[in-house]
This record gives sequence, C-alpha cells and structure tokens, in this order.
Amino acid sequence: MKEALYYESLEGDSVRCRLCPHNCLIHSGRVGICYVRQNIDGKLFALAYGRTSATHLDPIEKKPLYRFRPGSLIYSISSVGCNLGCPYCQNWEIAHPRDAFPHKNPRQVVETMTTPLEPEQAVAQALSMRDQGNIGIAYTYNEPLIGWEYVRDTARLAREQGLSNVLVTNGFISEEPLLQLLPFLDAVNVDIKGFSDDFYHRLGGRLQPVLQSARVMSKHCHVEVTNLLIPTWNTDDKQISDLVDWIAENMGPETPLHFSRYFPARKLALPSTTLETLRHAQEIAEERLRYVFLGNV
Repeated sequence: MKEALYYESLEGDSVRCRLCPHNCLIHSGRVGICYVRQNIDGKLFALAYGRTSATHLDPIEKKPLYRFRPGSLIYSISSVGCNLGCPYCQNWEIAHPRDAFPHKNPRQVVETMTTPLEPEQAVAQALSMRDQGNIGIAYTYNEPLIGWEYVRDTARLAREQGLSNVLVTNGFISEEPLLQLLPFLDAVNVDIKGFSDDFYHRLGGRLQPVLQSARVMSKHCHVEVTNLLIPTWNTDDKQISDLVDWIAENMGPETPLHFSRYFPARKLALPSTTLETLRHAQEIAEERLRYVFLGNV
C-alpha cells in the first residue's frame, strides 16, 4: 500500500481522485469505482501497490501485440480491480473483486487475492528470464492503470535495465497521468470496446476519453487496438465502420486492429460471436487498415 498521486483533499476528510475520468468523490473509509484506491483518514492510498494477482511468461502475441517484436516472450504481471464495469469481463475474477467479496473490506480482499511483488522484485524477476527469451514486462490481465504508481515505478526501473514495457489497457485514464507514464512505455494495446456513448454507458464509462488516450498513445509509442465483438451490442456495420475510420484518420492506417471473439462470461450470457461476424468485420476494416487480425478463434 502506498499513498496515491493525482488526488485532492476536500473538507470532512473526503478526497477527489483525479487519476481517471470518473473523478471519484471518495469519503473516508471508502474506495473509488476501481476498488483499489481507498480514502484512509483523508488520504488516498493505492491498496494494490506492490501486490500482484498473477505472473506469467507470455508470448507477446497474447497481449495481443502482433507488430511489436513478434515471436518474443514477455513477463506479464497483474493486480486486481478495474475502473469500468464490463458485464462480459473475461478476467472478472481479478478485475471485479466485489463480485466474489461484496461485503468485505477492500484492503483485506486485495491482500487475500494478491502476493507481494515490489517494483525492484518485478524487474529482477524479468531480468532473470532473459535467457528464456523475455524482453521485458507487460502490465496486463486486470486494468493496470488504476495502479498507476506501481506501473510508473516498475516501468522506470525496467527501462533503466534495458527492458521493454508493454501496457494492456482500457484507456480510461486522465491525460496528465497518461503523459507522465508514456516516456517509459514501448508498446500499448488499447481496448476500444465499442464506438458509441450508448455502448460505454453500459460499462459505466465514456467513449471520448478512451479515444483521446488512444490518440495520445499513438504519438508516443507503438500502439495496437483491440475490439471485442459482442453480438447485438457492437457488431453493426456502422459501429465497426466508424471505429475503423476513426483509427485510420487519428492513429494511421498502419495501426493494427484486433477483432476479438466474445464468449459468455461474468454477467452476460449472449451466445458467442460467430466466426462469420468476425470475418465480416475484418472485411470492413481491411478497406482502410493494413493490419487486421482475428482473436479468440
């Protein structure tokens, strides 16, 4: 646990978190939407700092990143929590601890679900895997940016050791902390979940901050985009075409786009996305983008 950055103190021991566009007002003892930033006696703390829920040496393509050092491996680490509420979340066990522990103290839940891994330890572990082909550290599985302080500290140390830093994110972050982090990042996969405010309203978020993050990221490092196709939610031709057009015009036609197949998970039980739907989306995207891939097939 570590005192968080990007918050302001208010009267009555309340705080306003400024890390992401939610700008959560957090009263003493409470946590923000992300679950892992808690107000303790008028100060905001990052509960999951130095704690991980999973670590694994993954192919870089699993992030997915197909155009960044293909064929390499990367040490992948995650924590818990998320600042969006996707009812179909594929990693809901770690992204949404409230599902499993609705009435328990968040700090205790975080400590129960994670094990200690300080930034120095994460970098040392990554370095020890170099002889296995590891190129660096990926911050992934849950939403890593809600643990901004840990990602920043670890990425800075990793950069000093010549390791690559990869971020897999929903992009729902305020611009100032994003700009502070980008100098340490080599590649990002950003998940643009749908191309309408109605879609993002179902997730408890907004589209425009994600688009702004994607645009800014693309000017600083290698960026690839993922779009999980969910039947009846975001598979209509207009949403797909609008997304593709926006990527081509704001990030460039060389930007890789991954259409990923949805499977029932968490609270959503719609049938899985058909392969025909994915291939149709790919045909639309290939009219404007050079690299279009299908995932979870």
